[in-house]
Amino acid sequence: MSDEIFDVVDDRDRVIGRQTRREVHARGLKHRAVHVLVFNPRGEVFLQKRSFKKDSFPGAWDSSASGHLDSGETYDACSVREAREEIGLVLERTPKRLFKIDACAQTGQEFVWVYRVESSGPFRLNLDELECGAFFKADHINRWMAERPRDFADSFRLVWQYYLNPPPPKAKPTLAVKATPVKLAKPSPKPTPRKPKTNPPAKAKVAKQAKTSARPSAKPSAKKPAAKKHQAKPAKPPVKAVKAGKRIVKR
Repeated sequence: MSDEIFDVVDDRDRVIGRQTRREVHARGLKHRAVHVLVFNPRGEVFLQKRSFKKDSFPGAWDSSASGHLDSGETYDACSVREAREEIGLVLERTPKRLFKIDACAQTGQEFVWVYRVESSGPFRLNLDELECGAFFKADHINRWMAERPRDFADSFRLVWQYYLNPPPPKAKPTLAVKATPVKLAKPSPKPTPRKPKTNPPAKAKVAKQAKTSARPSAKPSAKKPAAKKHQAKPAKPPVKAVKAGKRIVKR
């Protein structure tokens, strides 16, 4: 076991190096692992009792199958391999992913992907890896874990807690784009537009014409009457004699 080589990862689960199993555990370096939960049709989960030869949590109850990723191995490939190597369960496809747990003290600084499989066995147990195994109801595990938590491996207690209360999916981080300031050229001053000559509105023009026509026109120059030629005054009509009695009155 001590000669196994693991990928060492950073806080974001990115590979930054390689170390032996012994060195990774001794220095508390972050690395990768998987846990597989196998459920039968009745909803019971299969738990294994870890071998007493294990270097961590010997004899403790743990997930159906679990293990570290080899250097260069993917999580999905490891889940299929560990199910086959520990309990003899051959999977034709990658099991369903449930959730991922970030590296922390309770997982032994492992980033853990947890998988779910539907199977009722029979299983072929690897006695170099585990002592025994059995199916348990969820309620039984909850009571057992509450009364005797040290009967279980630390990592499995966290896995079971996440299984009962799944964490919300993490939002993908958005890349912050730094805006480059753009220097705008000053706009050139616009020439002042000349006001076009506009003819007065037809209405105003008509009013002007009406005003003009209303003005009194100049009096036509009267022709001076031609000088009258000297004419002889007409002779007075002859006095008509009216007979009024005996007197004659001139009229």
